[in-house]
Amino acid sequence: MRLPKYAAAALFLIFATKNVFAQNKTIAERLGYPADSKLLIVHADDLAVAHSVDIASFDALDKKAVNSASIMVPCAWLTEVASYAKEHPDADLGLHLTLTSEWKVDRWGPVESKNKVASLLDPSGYLWPETLPAARNVKPEEAEREIRAQVERAMALGIQPTHLDSHMGVLFSAPELFAVYVKVSHEYKLPFLAVRVPNASAQFFSVLSDKDVTLDSVVIANPAVHANEWRDFYVNAVKNLKPGFTEMIVHLGHDDAELQAVTLDHPDYGSAWRQRDYEIVTSPEFKKALEENHIILVKWKDLKKLLN
Repeated sequence: MRLPKYAAAALFLIFATKNVFAQNKTIAERLGYPADSKLLIVHADDLAVAHSVDIASFDALDKKAVNSASIMVPCAWLTEVASYAKEHPDADLGLHLTLTSEWKVDRWGPVESKNKVASLLDPSGYLWPETLPAARNVKPEEAEREIRAQVERAMALGIQPTHLDSHMGVLFSAPELFAVYVKVSHEYKLPFLAVRVPNASAQFFSVLSDKDVTLDSVVIANPAVHANEWRDFYVNAVKNLKPGFTEMIVHLGHDDAELQAVTLDHPDYGSAWRQRDYEIVTSPEFKKALEENHIILVKWKDLKKLLN
């Protein structure tokens, strides 16, 4: 999930807060762990956006360097991910619901017929390139139509999604879009990425049920982190984790010709960025940090069981 620096509404995914749902037990206790456990999902975003992203993410999943990932259904390499999903039925693979197409030359459109989701399209006929114009233009009923089409397309290819989240935070950018996101998640009985934060509109969270699981915090690198600070950012993030439920979102890939072309003129979350993320999460130092700080790795599949 890319979080544009100007999309203030989407930034709620970066801030930590206590889970204030009316539940007698913490998420850790509901999963069978001590109440003060530090639960973490190490999650790779953007599968299917490029072959380079896929192979780096598959490798990290196979090495258990990440334990979850999510898929961009409208993108070109979807069938490659579907093949991996069939060969790895235990893999924790969700859907990165996609209502934007941000790259300069590699653009994609909706899964649904364009005439049924016209508000999702920019003047060039592709999905809007950034969160703000998408949030301003997308009609909630057409967003619902498209994300349902993405879920159904994935399932038709044999992918059984473990959860839902939102590419570039579009579905977190307005209460009406968030309501659609929660509605679809509930109907497919899937957990979904959400963090409750102070001062957020009550309208946002009125659609949540007592069974829904919200995160206490999300960790994600941003453009303010310099390349020479990458390792320290992630290791310190692990060291500073508080008891509760956290997701660390990474963007994996190899800094090769394909990914350089896909992410042309887009250094944020680009080719070199993804190579750094890959090298960090697969490093012995990162694994050691998890072990030394007594981090318990969980999956969205584990959380899905709490919905039953």
